[in-house]
Amino acid sequence: MAIVLALIAAGANAFATILQRLGVEQATITGTSSRALMTGVFRRPVWILGVFLAATSFVLQAFALSLGNLSTIQPIMVTEILFLVIVLGLWFQKTLTWRDWMSAVGTSAGLGVFLAVSAARGGNDRPRAEDWILLLAASGGAMAISWSVAHTGSRSWRAACYGVAAAIAFALTAAFIKAAADLWSRGPAVIFTHFEPYGIAIAGLIGLVISQHALESGPVAASQSALLIVNPVASIVMGVFLFGDRLRVAHGRMAVEVISLSVMFFSLYVLSHSSLIDTNHLEERLSYQVRTTIPPVE
Repeated sequence: MAIVLALIAAGANAFATILQRLGVEQATITGTSSRALMTGVFRRPVWILGVFLAATSFVLQAFALSLGNLSTIQPIMVTEILFLVIVLGLWFQKTLTWRDWMSAVGTSAGLGVFLAVSAARGGNDRPRAEDWILLLAASGGAMAISWSVAHTGSRSWRAACYGVAAAIAFALTAAFIKAAADLWSRGPAVIFTHFEPYGIAIAGLIGLVISQHALESGPVAASQSALLIVNPVASIVMGVFLFGDRLRVAHGRMAVEVISLSVMFFSLYVLSHSSLIDTNHLEERLSYQVRTTIPPVE
């Protein structure tokens, strides 16, 4: 059930991304200033629907994490890019290239083999305060290093470094979500007496800010690749360390798991370079669709 909820959450997030971008493109018709843009998007049902789907995705992810473990759910969430490519291909009636299809198959196969072979169990341990302190120190240090080295090098290098930092922040957000979801059984009032809900807001905001820097600093493919690869790895490490996730590694299973993850990561890297999800190309297509379906404002 947890896997199904995670897949639905990933699909909902993909649709939310498209609808929100479409809403922004519609809003720019009435004005390009920040105030006009914000006023415009709140008047666009398509944008509001996108926000609703994003919120639904968050709730579904929380339920999935409460039923499953972090090492399983977070790798599944990267399938959002599969839904995004397929939906965009159908929406704009674009034929997916053989690279898109092979990457989609590679991602699905790599993820499926990893989940089947690892057969993660456990993940129900209540994290201790000292575990959180160590995790926050390690995550903060890794993000700080990625942030600092992102100020040098090529645009692709800078975008990738920011993507690494954002991936760690989002993995940390998922860890806080799971911890908060596990508290839900003790009553809604209990949740806000613990730090986990506030950790969700802080880590999520940090991840959002860093991801925006990643998009502005270089090619979206570079930041997206880093985000898609580092986030599942960081989540698996956090799941094992923090919640006691147990992956089966005996009898050659570890080698199969490493190979399957490598196939998935390589496929994600190729898929993130697809012209269907390139930010500039997507915005151009959405702008064209808006211009051809919405009459100009007098």
